[in-house]
Amino acid sequence: MSSVHAAEIPKGVAQLAEGLGVSLENVRPTPAKGLYELLVGTQIFYITSDGKYLLSGSMLDMTTKENLTDARMKGIRLKAIDSIADDQYISYKSNKPKHSITIFTDIDCGYCRKLHSEMDGYNKLGISVNYLFFPRTGPGTESFNKAVSVWCNKDRNMALTDAKAGKAMAAAKCSNPIASHYQLGSEMGVTGTPYIITEDGDTLPGYMPPAALKRELDKLHAAAVKPVTNKEISKR
Repeated sequence: MSSVHAAEIPKGVAQLAEGLGVSLENVRPTPAKGLYELLVGTQIFYITSDGKYLLSGSMLDMTTKENLTDARMKGIRLKAIDSIADDQYISYKSNKPKHSITIFTDIDCGYCRKLHSEMDGYNKLGISVNYLFFPRTGPGTESFNKAVSVWCNKDRNMALTDAKAGKAMAAAKCSNPIASHYQLGSEMGVTGTPYIITEDGDTLPGYMPPAALKRELDKLHAAAVKPVTNKEISKR
């Protein structure tokens, strides 16, 4: 799907996009005649050329059997992740990295805690983990405040490990990216945690044991057509 000059966007499409507060830079034609893609945050919708219908769902190329929406979403996810500076993550790096994943996590999520308790297993298999916070209960809640306290600790990695083990910690406040993490997760459609994003932009919602995750990452990476180089390698 290629970009399109604003003057080439049908009037109905432009009016609907502007009515939704979406820049025309985020509108592009699709391979389907008369159907345009609309990027809202990190989510894709489709608009008919007359602007009358807004569609949500996946676009499939029945000739190639390719999910065009999924292919676009991979690049969009990676672009969003790449926009976050390396020092805005809490990372657990493998000494011999083979894969690097980003995980939206919630300190009080049971499966997030289970995953974290097996961090040594992931790292030993060559999986580096980069955490972003997604307290499912939202801003101003106990889980959200725990994330802030972890971030404001001098040793964030140890503080996060302690918090996920259920240990009490002193409340702390400082300048932090927790709200930005949460907003990005919301824009990406995250509802449950752990929410895993691979180095190729695929998503794996839910906990997977180290060996199973390694097999899945190997398979996805082997099948992937790599998007533009991203910063995931630098986080390893």
